[in-house]
Amino acid sequence: MKHHHAQILALAVLLGSTVVVAQDAAPTPASLEETRITMGKWIETQQLIGRERNDWSQGKEILKSRIELVSKEVSSLGSSITESQASVATTNAKRDELIAENDALKATSAQLAATVTLMEAEVKKLLILVPDPVKLRLAPLFSRIPEDAATTKVSVAERFQNVLGILNELNKANSELTVNFEVRTLADGSLAEVQVIYIGLAQAFYVSPRGAAGIGRPTAEGWKWESSAAVATPVLAALEILQGKQSPAFVPLPVSIR
Repeated sequence: MKHHHAQILALAVLLGSTVVVAQDAAPTPASLEETRITMGKWIETQQLIGRERNDWSQGKEILKSRIELVSKEVSSLGSSITESQASVATTNAKRDELIAENDALKATSAQLAATVTLMEAEVKKLLILVPDPVKLRLAPLFSRIPEDAATTKVSVAERFQNVLGILNELNKANSELTVNFEVRTLADGSLAEVQVIYIGLAQAFYVSPRGAAGIGRPTAEGWKWESSAAVATPVLAALEILQGKQSPAFVPLPVSIR
C-alpha cells in the first residue's frame, strides 16, 4: 500500500509540473530541479519495489523448499516411529518368549537337581557293598558328591556326569574278576595276608600262604568274611589260572546269591 501511494504521489507531482510548464513558457531552474528530484525518487521507488518483489520471489522459493524438506523429514520421522513401534512390539514379544522359556528351564533345572540329588543318595548306599579295591578306585568320584546339595556350587550337569561315572565303574567292576592282597582274620583268630578273588561285586574267596581259606559276601553292614577250608584247593587253582601258571579250566566254587 505504501508503494502504491508513492506512485500516485510521484505521478501527481509530474502532472503538476507539466501544468506549470504549460502555463509558464520559461520554467524556472527551481521547478526543473524539483522535477529531477521527483523523478529520481520515483525511479528509486520503482527499483526498491522491484528488489522487494525479487527478494520475495526468492524468499518464497527458499521457504517452499524448506517446507518440502521439513515435510519429507516429518514423513521420514513418522516412518521411523512406526518402525520403532513395530520393533518394540517384536522385542516385547521376544522378551515374553524368553521369559517363558527361562521359567521352563528353571523348572526343568530344579527337577533335574532333585533327580541327581536322589541318585547321589542311592549311589552312596552302594558304597558299603563295594569291595575294598573297587572302593579305592572309586574314592575320587565319591569325593565329588556334594555334602549339601542345597548349597553346592557344582553344576547339575557335573553332578550327573559324576554319578554316571560311578555307575559305569561299578558296572565294569561287576563284570570282572579282581585279585587283591588283603589282611584277613583267620579261623584261629590270627591275622594273615591273603589273596582275594572278587567275583564282580557279589562274592569273594581268599586263601592264605598256609592254605587257610574263606568266603566273603556283601551285606547291609559291609562285607562279611567266614572261614571255609573246603574252598582252599579250588581258590588256589583259580589263582594259578588267573596268574597264567595253569591252563584255563573250569573251577567249581560255591556261590550264594541273595
